[in-house]
Amino acid sequence: MNIYVDFDDCLCETARRFSTLVKELFDVDVPYEKINYFNLQESFSLTEEQYEHLMTEGHKMDVLLSYEETPDAIEVVNGWIDAGHDVSVITGRPYSAYEPSRGWLDQHGLNRAKLYCLNKYGRDAFIKDSEFSLEIEDYKKMHFDIAVEDSPAAFKFFEHLPDLRVMVYDRPWNQGCEFPGNNYGRYFNWESIKKSV
Repeated sequence: MNIYVDFDDCLCETARRFSTLVKELFDVDVPYEKINYFNLQESFSLTEEQYEHLMTEGHKMDVLLSYEETPDAIEVVNGWIDAGHDVSVITGRPYSAYEPSRGWLDQHGLNRAKLYCLNKYGRDAFIKDSEFSLEIEDYKKMHFDIAVEDSPAAFKFFEHLPDLRVMVYDRPWNQGCEFPGNNYGRYFNWESIKKSV
């Protein structure tokens, strides 16, 4: 099988780190459980300037390398690779974040997973002249059987794959969203994803 895995908030606890980062930077206290929107500017009630500053800080190497692993994610993904499945980590991070992102994967034992930076959200303005390693037209030539994703904003990237099973990792910002089809399901942890696959 070909398996798509999102990086942030599927493999690692990005939103939890951003919750502490926004407190450090702006003294804005929004606990992880209250991050109700995928749009962090909206969730944290930030100005445009504050949001750009947050995203710039959040994509610095030391911060990217500090993210905690989502429990059991590494074990499950490596189990798939051990079983002969092809795993691609498809992130919306800009290519300027590729090296620390690759470093995080390698340090956490996911050195065999492929990593691609895809402009999923068109939000690269915080790093001027950002580039991505995977263009939309090339991504659409790829085939996946299973996808693990947390962001409702990314669901549109699965429209060309009608037989794809989409495993939505339960997060506060996706709890109110409607799934586009019966091929979508909600999963509360990696153990349940493993059992389903």
